Amino acid sequence: MKTRLLSRKDIEGFFTMRLCMEAVEKAFADLATGNATMPQRTPIAVPDQHGIALFMPAHIKSLGALGAKVVTVYKDNVARHDLPTVLGTIILLDEATGFPIALMEGGYLTAMRTGAVSGVATKYMARPEAKVAALFGTGVQAFTQVLGVHEARPLTKLLAYSIDPPETRTRFARKITEQIGVPVELADDPAAAASAADIIILATTAATPIVDGRWFTPGTHINGVGSHAPKARELDSLTVQKSRVVCDLTGACRAEAGDLIIPADAGEWGWDKVAGDLGDVVTGKVPGRTSRDQITLFKSVGLAIQDMSAARVVFDEAVKRGIGTEFQF
Repeated sequence: MKTRLLSRKDIEGFFTMRLCMEAVEKAFADLATGNATMPQRTPIAVPDQHGIALFMPAHIKSLGALGAKVVTVYKDNVARHDLPTVLGTIILLDEATGFPIALMEGGYLTAMRTGAVSGVATKYMARPEAKVAALFGTGVQAFTQVLGVHEARPLTKLLAYSIDPPETRTRFARKITEQIGVPVELADDPAAAASAADIIILATTAATPIVDGRWFTPGTHINGVGSHAPKARELDSLTVQKSRVVCDLTGACRAEAGDLIIPADAGEWGWDKVAGDLGDVVTGKVPGRTSRDQITLFKSVGLAIQDMSAARVVFDEAVKRGIGTEFQF
C-alpha cells in the first residue's frame, strides 16, 4: 500500500464548504447514535512560545474514517515567523489494516470544518428567514465561518466588526464579496451591528467578553467559536443566560469552553441549562429552537470527528480526481 500526500493547495482546489458541511453533519449524527469513537483531545501547552498543541484522534465507523489530527495554535507566528497562527497535520489510517493511507495539511481543513460546524448549527438553529449576519473578527477563521453560515442561510448582507487594521478589514470584506457575492459593511459600532443582525458570528482571539447580552434582538442565533480555553470567553454571562444553549459536545465544552465555564463557576448559569449537543439536534432528538423569538447559542470548541470526517471526504475525492503525491514509507 502507498500513502497519499496532500498539500494545502491540493485540498483548496476541490474541497468546498458544501462537501465539508455534508461530512460534518453526518459525523455529528454518528456521534449521537454511537457510531463514532472520540477520546477527549489532549492539549500540551508551550507557554514560553505562547503556543498550544492539541492531539485529536477519532474513529467514525460508518465513514471508515480513522486517524488523528495534530493542531497547534501559536499566537506569535504571524509577527515573529511569518507563519499562520494555526497549523495542522492529519494522518488518515486504513480501517482494515491501520496503514497510513494519507498525510494531509490540516490548517485549511481545520478552518473549513470549523466553519462547517457553524453552518450545520445555523441550518438547524437560525430562523428560516435569517439573512443578515454580524461578524466579530476578520481573520482566517472568520472567513470560513461566513462561508458556512452563507451555505446554510444565504446572506443578503454581512456586518463585519474587528479591531484589525483598516487595510486588513477592507481586504477581508473584498474577499468575501468576491468569493460569495455578499455585500460587506465594515461596522464601527459593535452594538448597532449586533442588534441589526439575525445571526451573530464570534470568531476572535479575545480573552474577555466582546459582546453584551443587551445587544441581541429576539430570534437571534449566535455561533460562538473563537474562544476555546477555560479562562477565555467572547460572550458575557447575560448572553448565555438569555440563550437556548447547544454545545458541539457538552463534555468537551465543560473542559474547555470558558464562555460557559466562567458563568457556571460564578453561579450565574448552570450546565443543566444546556439543551443538548449538536448531534442530538441533527438527529431530531432535540429541537434547535423552540420559538421564533428565542435567542439560540451554539458553542463549539472543535471535535476530532469533524477532522476525520472531512479528511475521509478529502481523501476519497483526491483519489477519484488523481490529486496528491503517492509515496512509500
